[in-house]
Amino acid sequence: MPKYLFQGSYTATGAAGLRIEGGTGRRAATEQLVKSLGGTVEAYYFTFGKDDFLLIADLPGNVQAAAGSLVGSSSGAISVRTTPLLTPEEVDAAAKQSATYRPPGA
Repeated sequence: MPKYLFQGSYTATGAAGLRIEGGTGRRAATEQLVKSLGGTVEAYYFTFGKDDFLLIADLPGNVQAAAGSLVGSSSGAISVRTTPLLTPEEVDAAAKQSATYRPPGA
């Protein structure tokens, strides 16, 4: 199953909600969201700096990853970025893939 990294920050409303339900409450809500999309949570952490949290999840595909991101972002409580994660073996396969390319201006 494909793996995705979700990095996000809370709006003022989201931060107020986090203070009410705590970190474990947010983790449980996130696990429920991911499960409803057919996936599982591998890791969930809170961070400081530009991002307030990060999540690594296994999801069936890009449609489910986009759906999770849209649901979270449209709530107005968070801003989220989604990054597909590739294994070293997938990069090996990509490196062996034949493709034709013409650089700009060439």
